[in-house]
Amino acid sequence: MLFKDQLDFVAQHIKKNKMRVFMTVLAATMGCAFLIVLASVGFGLQDSIRNDILSNETVTKIQVFGESTFTDEQVDEIKKMEHVETVLETISVNAAAQSYFEDRETSSELFVTNMQDFEQVTGKLFEGKYPTQPTEIIVGYHFAQTLLNEADRNAIEEKNKKAEAEGTYYDGNEEGYKKSLVGKEIELSLMPYTSNETESKKMTYTIVGVTKEPSYDWMIDNKVYMSVEQKDALASNFAAINDESMEDQLFYSEFNIFADSMENVKPILEKLKDKGYSVYSVTEQLEQMDVFFLVLKIGLIFVGTIAVLIASIGIFNTMTMAVTERTREIGVLKAIGASPKLIQRLFLMESTFIGILGTVIAVAISYAISFTANALLPVVLKAATGEDAFVATDITFSFIPWQLVVIASAISIGVAMISGYRPARKATKIDVIQALRQEL
Repeated sequence: MLFKDQLDFVAQHIKKNKMRVFMTVLAATMGCAFLIVLASVGFGLQDSIRNDILSNETVTKIQVFGESTFTDEQVDEIKKMEHVETVLETISVNAAAQSYFEDRETSSELFVTNMQDFEQVTGKLFEGKYPTQPTEIIVGYHFAQTLLNEADRNAIEEKNKKAEAEGTYYDGNEEGYKKSLVGKEIELSLMPYTSNETESKKMTYTIVGVTKEPSYDWMIDNKVYMSVEQKDALASNFAAINDESMEDQLFYSEFNIFADSMENVKPILEKLKDKGYSVYSVTEQLEQMDVFFLVLKIGLIFVGTIAVLIASIGIFNTMTMAVTERTREIGVLKAIGASPKLIQRLFLMESTFIGILGTVIAVAISYAISFTANALLPVVLKAATGEDAFVATDITFSFIPWQLVVIASAISIGVAMISGYRPARKATKIDVIQALRQEL
């Protein structure tokens, strides 16, 4: 029997029992769809958390702990390591930077760093350029927004009261300086965090660049970055008014090592640990998270497989009834020389067809459910909780990668074939004489 004839044989018998086959395909579809949708929740959670971590961290950054400072020799040694892009020293100033511009002012964190290394790590700015002169500075994306005058403060206070009465909050984005600050001069002084110290003398700086917008909508970045060449000037200015002993506590250094790619972070980490450095990278957290979610996804796939196995009972019953109803046809096939393998193949083809059709429909339904869930669940959660965070945040509730589709399809089609195997074997053992004697 040609393969085309085998397909026609299977198709004819499926058409004769449309309702039974339809219900069996429906059961297979529901089982496979349940498996995919259930497992997609695990993939979605992992994708959301992974993106959340990566959006808030520089994935190639390696943080160094337990070292108050690096010697030049240590920095050179680390820079010579393979795949190390740069070693960035960021010096935080233990005092608030009070900035004054026209009738506006704001308070910021102040950082001093090597601008060439900083540019290599930070990359393209939102606006402007990197400093080339000691008196040039870079400010955070929201620095202009936080530059307030008395009218702005009063407006924000009124809007805050109104927002609190409505059960929400106001972030002040309508106030502040609305024009570009690039090229503008500001006056900057240091205000100690301790109440018994005095604000230092104002120094004039020129804003030449603005950093990119932060990853999170709720983050307000109004930091100030200046060249390491200004470190001595800041210290002298601060010590001129305050206790000179405070100068030693004014600066805190933080060293970060940057790899040239994410794949090379782990080898660098291992080398640094072997040399006795206390280091950490977000990739270590990702590895731990991946192990956890691997176990979770295996568990979800296992639970989903149970639904597929339940659906296989329907396929087994359908194929058993098919063999019983076609006993005479099987006898005729055997009488004209059909081999047991051919007869077994015909029934396996039918059960496989049910599995494939159910799987194809299940995949389409699963993607539809996944898309709908990702679109509607944030809205539902917002309505239930009254919080905008679920809508504003990029949360993936369900994610279906192609690997999941392959795994689910293999399980579904495999179970369908196994379910049809025993009835197919039964068909090969039917006695020809008894089958031909059976009444139509």
